[in-house]
Amino acid sequence: MRTSHWVIPASLLLTLLANAQQSTNPSSFPATEQMPASDAPSSPAWSREQLDSQPSNAAPQPLATSASDAPAPASASASSATMDQVVDRAIEREHALMEMLKTRTPFVETYLQNLKFDPHVGPAPAQDHYFLGRMDLGESVDRRDYLSKDISFESHMLGGFTRLFKFEYKPMGFSWMIYADRDDFNRKTYDFKYVHREFLGEVRCIVFDVSAKKGTGNGRFRGRIWVEDQDYNIVRLNGTYEPRPRNAYFFHMDSWRLNLIPGYWVPAYIYSEEGDFSYRSKDKMTFKAQTRLWGYDQQNGTQDSELTQVRVDSTVKDESPGTQDASPLQALWQWQQQAGDNVIERLQKAGLLAPAGDVDKVLETVANNLLTSNNIELPRPVRTRVMLTSPLETFSVGNTIVVSRGLVDVLPDEASLAMVLSRELAHIVLGHNLTSKYAFNDRMLFSDESIYLNLGFRHVAEEEAAADEKALDLLKNSPYAQKLNTPGLFLREVAARGPALSALLTPHLGTGFTDRKGSLNRMVVLMNSAPALDPNKLDQIAALPLGGRVKLNAWDDHVELIKTMPVAITSARYKMPLEVTPFFPRLTRSGAVVNPTAAANAANPTPSN
Repeated sequence: MRTSHWVIPASLLLTLLANAQQSTNPSSFPATEQMPASDAPSSPAWSREQLDSQPSNAAPQPLATSASDAPAPASASASSATMDQVVDRAIEREHALMEMLKTRTPFVETYLQNLKFDPHVGPAPAQDHYFLGRMDLGESVDRRDYLSKDISFESHMLGGFTRLFKFEYKPMGFSWMIYADRDDFNRKTYDFKYVHREFLGEVRCIVFDVSAKKGTGNGRFRGRIWVEDQDYNIVRLNGTYEPRPRNAYFFHMDSWRLNLIPGYWVPAYIYSEEGDFSYRSKDKMTFKAQTRLWGYDQQNGTQDSELTQVRVDSTVKDESPGTQDASPLQALWQWQQQAGDNVIERLQKAGLLAPAGDVDKVLETVANNLLTSNNIELPRPVRTRVMLTSPLETFSVGNTIVVSRGLVDVLPDEASLAMVLSRELAHIVLGHNLTSKYAFNDRMLFSDESIYLNLGFRHVAEEEAAADEKALDLLKNSPYAQKLNTPGLFLREVAARGPALSALLTPHLGTGFTDRKGSLNRMVVLMNSAPALDPNKLDQIAALPLGGRVKLNAWDDHVELIKTMPVAITSARYKMPLEVTPFFPRLTRSGAVVNPTAAANAANPTPSN
């Protein structure tokens, strides 16, 4: 029997992983993203980005071009380009990106929070909406819904309002903003004005203001673009579309791209915000929204892994000299594990589950801390995986615990993560297995779009109550026993915001924290034992904003924990628990630049018969 001195903090494991990879990343769960101003570490007066941007008003200097890229315009020398040539090259690369992505059908997820003004915390969520589906990036932008059943989607592609004058938000209204102009991004339609140079992370950019020429039609982009200075790809778009037709609304957006494959920057994040809460403002539409895209290479990635990797479970060993049948109990365990493996494989194939990685190892360390300190031996090791969606939910299949990305994002510390995992561990320990039927492989034969209709892992009320009780026992006998105030405060925050954030707190495959009315119905005893929730107490961080923990690779679906420096909080308005915030990723290059034509061919292999 193992003893508690083998308990390993998740933060220590994460440090070891980071050192082994010679990386400065992921953050450990015990550290929160925000802290009171009095506790914040000092920082240099001038950052590198500020120093790099000092000469931004200087006249444009010659820009180096990539020798390995496609030929520059004839008028450009081999080592320099004028601003006009930069614009021509940016237009060319934008059309190359559209061509490369036209066979792709990435996931698009939009989470939107309507806002109302609160005198104490400022604009606060009053209602939320959630959309998930795939977007066809072919010649005609299309989208196949997973959750939405709105047949009027196409007629309201950019958002708008119904005959009842109730504002509606359509996900295409946000995901469509991945390009400045899908059809007419050229010099005939737009004027480009050089602004300055600017670093976005490690990438130096040339910044242009863009506006449509008079008489070129409705729905034209107006705003600013950032063009990286090696291959002249657009890496960021910020602005809106105008003029708008009578039957549509154009939202302001900040759209970011990441260099996830050589030669291309693919759309990954879109932040949108509308509303003015200043004195006498008459804005009727006030919201903030995050859109994430992922799964660009999901199908090819699955095929490649099937052809290049053979995985063997090292925990399964046949130590008998001859054949040996499983006992009835062992047969049951193996049957349940087969069912769980089928589900995990199907979810990853559909693009809803991240491939196994280092984040899973951190979560598994916390789970093993709970098991070891409670002297519990299971027939198979507990595994964890991250689901890529935002709604806060968990479930277990076989001996695998699945936690949503959004839930990992908002948990304030390791003890809160332990609380989340303890409930699924309790279901496993108590034998609450819901997946036996999925051991029959024919039950996995359904389309990706119908995955929510064919899979579900919700327990009956009696099993949920038993899991709550067992989870509390696991926590009280664990290294987290003296740190349960923070998980309790997290539950209080969820309970306080539950009625306003029903979309975020509604699970689609597993278990959440609240009932349909937004009232907390999980781990209520732990919540009641926690201190009172005080929004004005700056050192009380009950939950983090969305996006605070996990970084998602939009091309291959891998996830990693991101490391952020503690930020001084001087006002309760900066706590933003469970709220949508803007994106501001640190841009980096993927590596050596290759010929874009070769990259496109590699990214779009010719289908085989």
